[in-house]
Amino acid sequence: MKLKEALEKKRFVVTSEVQTPIDEEPQALIKRLELVRGRVDGVTVPELEIEGIVGDSIKICDLLKKNRFESIYQTTTRDKSRPQLQKDLLLAHETGVENLLVFTEDYRITGDSLQEMMFFHVDSGKLSSVLEHMREGQTVDGKELPTKAEFVLGSGVESGWGKNVPDLQMKEMEEMTKIHTGYFLSTPVFDVDRFEKFIKQVNTFGIPVIAEVMILRTAGMAQFLNRHFKSGLVPDWMIKKLASAPDKQKASIEIFADTIKGLKDLCQGVHIITIGGEEKLRHYLDAAKLR
Repeated sequence: MKLKEALEKKRFVVTSEVQTPIDEEPQALIKRLELVRGRVDGVTVPELEIEGIVGDSIKICDLLKKNRFESIYQTTTRDKSRPQLQKDLLLAHETGVENLLVFTEDYRITGDSLQEMMFFHVDSGKLSSVLEHMREGQTVDGKELPTKAEFVLGSGVESGWGKNVPDLQMKEMEEMTKIHTGYFLSTPVFDVDRFEKFIKQVNTFGIPVIAEVMILRTAGMAQFLNRHFKSGLVPDWMIKKLASAPDKQKASIEIFADTIKGLKDLCQGVHIITIGGEEKLRHYLDAAKLR
């Protein structure tokens, strides 16, 4: 089933993410993913640049498609001009990519400052312009395209606001619905109760929300997230459980399964970040009873 069809049928969708291989053969990645073929509705491939080496994410999307996976091309708009964004999206379309996940900056739609608000309007306007032209079969400078192009569009949003979602962010999410966003993807969810408050605020848009869930394998990993991304992002009880557990993987799987159980009645799917652990993903899917 296509991702678009799964969303339209209100199925609880499951997607995951892989990194473009830099120092290994792409086929090795496919071999690891074969363990979950048929159990995920899509595989996201973010753009990647490490020390000047740029990974060919569109090529990996093509390889996924040829191996019977639904690929999702992930890109950003902040540092791209309209022609560059159009060039990348046209290449993705020509490769057969049907799904697009776009961030204006990292996971956030924007921040709460005037500067960030201005950036958002520039970036969303840029994206809207390129997508509208492609849907009409034209480039942004008016040239005819061989075929019209349309994507299932996902938009990254910040979901860590708790009880009250700021008016500015609500307005920006509303703007994304106007450019035919098919779903919103949250930041990583560790506190389900807090995420529920966010969902109650944004359900008015009528747009599916997919919750990002990051697999925590060790207490050190959780502490790293709290130290370098956001203080308190991972609850203390999760860190203590991972630190004291004699079987770290078992504890990791239990935390994941409990999180998924809490999310199933709140949103329309989960996006699983394995951080290179694709070969173990099936164990987490089993525990969470995800197909």
